[in-house]
Amino acid sequence: MVDSPDTFFVPGPDTPLKDPSLYINRELSWLAFNRRVLEEGEDPTVPLLERLKFLAITESNLDEFFMVRVGGLQQKLYAGVSYGSGADHLPVRVQVEEIGRVVRQMNLATYQCLREILGKLELEGISIRRLDQMDDNDRTKMAEMFRSQIFQVLTPLAIDPGHPFPRLLNKSLNLAVRLARPTGGKMFALVQVPSVLPRFIALPPRVSGPKHAFLPMEDLIRLQLPELFPGLNIEHVSAFRITRDSDLEIDNDEVDDLLKAVEEQIRKRKQGMAVRLQLEASAPEETELFLSQALDLDIHDVYRTDGLLDLTGLFQIHAIPGYPHLRDPHFLPHPVRAFEDAHSPFEAIRAGDILLHHPYETFHHVVEFIEEAARDERVLAIKQTLYRTSSDSAIVRALQRAADNGKQVTVVMEIKARLDEERNIVWARELEKAGAHVVFGFVGLKTHCKVALVVRREDEGIRRYVHLSTGNYNPQTARLYTDLAFFTCREDFCEDASLLFNYLTGYCQPPKWRKLVVAPTHLQQFMLDRIEQEIQHQKEGKGGRIIAKINGLLEPAIVQALYRASQAGVKTDIICRGICALRPGIPGISENIRVISVIDRFLEHSRIFYFGNGGDPSVHIGSADWMDRNLSRRVEVVFPIEEPALKHRVVHEILEMTRTDNVKARALLPSGEYRRVKTGKVRLRSQEQFLLLADPARHDPLPDKSPRLASPPPKSQPAENPKPKAGHAGRKGPAT
Repeated sequence: MVDSPDTFFVPGPDTPLKDPSLYINRELSWLAFNRRVLEEGEDPTVPLLERLKFLAITESNLDEFFMVRVGGLQQKLYAGVSYGSGADHLPVRVQVEEIGRVVRQMNLATYQCLREILGKLELEGISIRRLDQMDDNDRTKMAEMFRSQIFQVLTPLAIDPGHPFPRLLNKSLNLAVRLARPTGGKMFALVQVPSVLPRFIALPPRVSGPKHAFLPMEDLIRLQLPELFPGLNIEHVSAFRITRDSDLEIDNDEVDDLLKAVEEQIRKRKQGMAVRLQLEASAPEETELFLSQALDLDIHDVYRTDGLLDLTGLFQIHAIPGYPHLRDPHFLPHPVRAFEDAHSPFEAIRAGDILLHHPYETFHHVVEFIEEAARDERVLAIKQTLYRTSSDSAIVRALQRAADNGKQVTVVMEIKARLDEERNIVWARELEKAGAHVVFGFVGLKTHCKVALVVRREDEGIRRYVHLSTGNYNPQTARLYTDLAFFTCREDFCEDASLLFNYLTGYCQPPKWRKLVVAPTHLQQFMLDRIEQEIQHQKEGKGGRIIAKINGLLEPAIVQALYRASQAGVKTDIICRGICALRPGIPGISENIRVISVIDRFLEHSRIFYFGNGGDPSVHIGSADWMDRNLSRRVEVVFPIEEPALKHRVVHEILEMTRTDNVKARALLPSGEYRRVKTGKVRLRSQEQFLLLADPARHDPLPDKSPRLASPPPKSQPAENPKPKAGHAGRKGPAT
């Protein structure tokens, strides 16, 4: 349970490291993360339309949380399971009750924030109107639009003994209508707000009034309900929204065809058990009782909302054109000199290892790498993992063209990527039609690593090129997520990549890796060994040091190892965006551990692991978090950054800039609460600095605002190849 700092009971230094009091509950930690997202919507320094976007993200995050996490907890309740599986041992019923309490508090803050933002947007010429704000002229024009564009799509559903309650779709927005017959008798009816139509309807402009005025679709339908129920009296109307359990449940021992099993689960998911009912605050108790009974929900599953339902629709308002002063400054991801100056991606990679920092540096270089491989006559084979990609993926299209051109194309497609299963199944079939060999990985494991391997015939013989990344092959999210991408043609990396694909496609025994560290076979022990080494270095007087930038920290073995390191005196910084089970700052246990979370314009997604190593630091990046799922139930890849200039960039630019952020960082307290980091003498917003660093038009180096961890950057050595080597900076413009 997340306690307040005043009521948190501080465990003593002799508390066993497995004691549940030393662990923050997973679900409550996730809600604390979503509260930090909401804080960006509340922040008056964030532009208005971006604040609106953060409210939409908060709602979207909650939808997935209820669909997956709350659904799982409710199933445990119904099955009589008393305790959760986390190291905190919080009873399931207590978790459900705490979730309800926290979410209701969050909803109050969300709608208070929404009212403030909408009031300010009104002054800027953007308005979301409700029915009581419509004049007669508006109502007339909206009625005409309803009859011409909307009426034909709607299907009123009466509920009576001959018409049972329908199976409403997950996340659907609906109207519950209480009807009375003129001859006597009452009944309920439902009208589903069509998801195929815009969430908001643009109102005709007025001579004096907002430039952009919108009416929620459910209000327009509500206005015209008499046309859907002629001859009946409408007593009251209430909007509601349902969320269903949507986690896939596949019995690994019973699966003969993984693709068919996933498709069957997707069909079931759309009609899964209801786990949440969102209902207008003004709805009569009669309506709540009717819906709760029909959906088999308890009173604690009902969330009354004093405002607009389904705030994910606010993305539509955020997307209206214009209003640059209400948005974050526009930016374009910058090209990297190594690729820009080369005749082909292969020439650039041969000149030296290349590191890209997305979204500040363009993802186009990754797409270009695959597209060039598809058209290059010398390329013999392309092998690639795909976890999540876009709906119109240039990378998948390139792989199709490569297969059409007769190249050997192998794709390890993860069709169990949560909420992207349907898209991945479509792409898998498209690739198979083109002649690619599509593999769905291991039945009991998700393939989460991000690897692409290109095999090319060159004058000197066969050469391989590898792309490894912390993020997905998705050009859309590559502009929203911070990630690191690495290109190399070094033989040791390439040999490991080849062995990895053989492992994924041939189900062979895991090989002995030269550079890659692979889960689930080796990664957890590798991390535990590195932490233990830092403990030994500390004891030997060499100084232990650990910095990890991750998205989640939950694995008890890792948490306990970090506690032991803290007890030995090892200074540890954890930059953890989301879930964190570790309690930092407990005297005698974790006083040497600091945990921060950075929530800003871009979603922090890169994973970086720094170990001081007695003065010879080791730096690894990869696809895995310190979560039990990543270390035990997924195929993950973590790999070293060894080229001195690239290592220096990761440590002194990326890690240090993020670690010392004092604008968008929040520090985790022992109680589980987060507090904004106090601003120091010099304001440092890490993402703002990364945008400046990537800008090729910038000629002056940024001021050195952050403390250094290791040695200064290596002096440049004369290059054998006169071409500029990307490893020196990895971008246009000077390195810091």
